[in-house]
Amino acid sequence: MTRWDAETAVVGLGAWGAAALWRLASRGVDVVGLDRYTVGHALGSSHGGSRMLRLARPDHPGLVPLARRSRELWEQLADEGRDMAPGPESLFTAGGGLAIGPEDGRVAGGTLRAAREHGVPVRTFTASALRFRYPRHTGVPRRHIGVWEPSAGVVRPEPALRAMLAAAKRAGARVTTDSRITRVEPIPGGVRLHTPHSSLTARQVVLAAGAWLPALLPGLPLQTVRMPLTWFRELEADSGFDAESFPSFRRELDDGRILWGNGAQDGQDVSLGLYDGVGEGKPFDPEDTDRSVTAEDWSDLARLLPAKVPGLETVPARVAVSTRTYAPDGLYVLGRPDADRRVVVAGGAGVHGFAQAPGIGEAIADLTTNTPSPMPLAHLSPDRFS
Repeated sequence: MTRWDAETAVVGLGAWGAAALWRLASRGVDVVGLDRYTVGHALGSSHGGSRMLRLARPDHPGLVPLARRSRELWEQLADEGRDMAPGPESLFTAGGGLAIGPEDGRVAGGTLRAAREHGVPVRTFTASALRFRYPRHTGVPRRHIGVWEPSAGVVRPEPALRAMLAAAKRAGARVTTDSRITRVEPIPGGVRLHTPHSSLTARQVVLAAGAWLPALLPGLPLQTVRMPLTWFRELEADSGFDAESFPSFRRELDDGRILWGNGAQDGQDVSLGLYDGVGEGKPFDPEDTDRSVTAEDWSDLARLLPAKVPGLETVPARVAVSTRTYAPDGLYVLGRPDADRRVVVAGGAGVHGFAQAPGIGEAIADLTTNTPSPMPLAHLSPDRFS
């Protein structure tokens, strides 16, 4: 008879794995979390200073309930942290968010459609009104609009990750770091997780290993790409790049690329990025630990600044490298592959997954405890590709 080391094991303690660990432990589940590196490492996608949380998600209407639940849980987590240690680091700042682009486009148009469908309060701007209200956004075509969502905000990845893991440990979860899972072996009634030196057994496993997920579950059509993170300094002090004057935004350009970022706050410079589209970007092998940067990582973005966001230096003050993992349709992968009761897979977070981590963790807890979820999950099934 198998002696189980845990009821549930969570492999990967980035945002989604940490959230799953927290939500499972909060339900009293005997759960252990494992990560191949030290928790909070910068080799995956759970770092970078800021992530935008929006309720009016244009990607798919089924993501709106996940975003709503995530916002509630970020606030709950912050309250728990204040109770444990007054004056914690900020996790979530509800400063609103801006979507800019064609009214029939995927950013502003998609946000507006999602807001109308789900009753998310928003305010729209014409291009001229947008330029007046947010003068640091220049070169906005006349046919574009702005959609302002007051309920949006910014999540701080590093303190948020620490807070989720701390909450999980307080609820009884165990955490093991520097433990690389090399193979997931299905066994009767559960799984055996192999490391280079040992193994452990669990009745269920949650695979939330990010860029390393395809190696653990071959057959998933996930692609990992390199995503530079860049911060720029103002040419002049107090020139309108604070978080209120230059809030978090996504801006669809005429060529289809998306300019995104947020204003300076908490002592950081202005964060900006350029996103080509789902699955686009330089393919990246997650086993390659070289995260060095070159001008190629930021030069395309820098060339846009004088025309689109003037007032910033065109050489970044800091550049870091992150990874992003995508499914072919740009949506998450969440569910039991082939209806296997022993395995839950959670991946394909792309550029938006961190902010929705608590809702994802809640959904994972529902799946592993056989609890009917109030959030629609069928559209995220890993079996949709087969």
